[in-house]
Amino acid sequence: MLTFIARRCLFMVPTLVAISLVAFAIIQLPPGDYLTTMVSRLESEGQSVDQAMLDGLRERYGLGQPLHEQYLKWISGILLHGDFGQSFEYGTSVAGLIGDRLPLSILLTVTTLLATWIMAFPVGLYSAVRQYSAGDYIATTLGFLGLAIPNFMIALGLMYVMHTVFGYSVGGLFSPEFRDAAWSLAKVGDLMAHLWIPMVVLGTAGTAGLIRILRANLLDEVRKPYVMAARARGVPERRLVLKYPLRVAMNPFVSTVGWVLPALISGEVIVASVLNLPTTGPLLLGALQSQDMYLAGSIILVVSVLTVIGTLLSDILLAWLDPRVRLGYR
Repeated sequence: MLTFIARRCLFMVPTLVAISLVAFAIIQLPPGDYLTTMVSRLESEGQSVDQAMLDGLRERYGLGQPLHEQYLKWISGILLHGDFGQSFEYGTSVAGLIGDRLPLSILLTVTTLLATWIMAFPVGLYSAVRQYSAGDYIATTLGFLGLAIPNFMIALGLMYVMHTVFGYSVGGLFSPEFRDAAWSLAKVGDLMAHLWIPMVVLGTAGTAGLIRILRANLLDEVRKPYVMAARARGVPERRLVLKYPLRVAMNPFVSTVGWVLPALISGEVIVASVLNLPTTGPLLLGALQSQDMYLAGSIILVVSVLTVIGTLLSDILLAWLDPRVRLGYR
């Protein structure tokens, strides 16, 4: 098991290097830079721009340097000093901006993932054990609807229904009186009262997908010879399903963390913008639009690193759950 973990950790090193290169390349793809965008915005508003000031800002932030020097300056600051650079648009440190919003994004992602598992597990199990029953058809229909409807459409529909029918605003994670207040038990309770709405929106597609995966895997497993042989020997059906086939069919629940987490994070960008959530999603979207390179690149890098770490934990849990995974490396 230790060899398996060590091998996975070694694989993370080139992966993280590649992620940093891709993150930097993505924010450099649009023509120009932050100053070009700023000049275009000011000129569209009829304001003049001092060329000397632009040259000074370009020299200060190293925007006139070659791309490889900009990348080395950025990544060395992160690795050696924990300095993610300065945000052009906000005029403050990137670390401070990310530190204010990243915990809420992690909380939303983790709670959504746990809620997805809690909802998908019993429904998928019932749908497989009671194949072609009324409950199975209902779960299948809801699953296809969950996969087909975009998250932002669910968010807009939920906002409309809650506002028109119940008179309740679903925007944000806090009530107006708690948005700028210090953390307290009352603010935590207000957060919990608002957190379920983005959880439902973000978790719909993931729950539907996991239900279908668990159903398909469990149906495939219960038809295998060892299950038929155990059933012929008189093993009770409940014990037979729960002890053997279900354990194998549980593998997707653990292994799919690697793709559920990126899906939740990427979906959070649009949903957070629609629901006005104070998470990294709107911050990343605004940074990309204004070409705030240090802010955008740092958010992409941090979120990608968290996804890689989540995938590592997923691999470790999968190896613990299924011995075939770790024994396959021997």
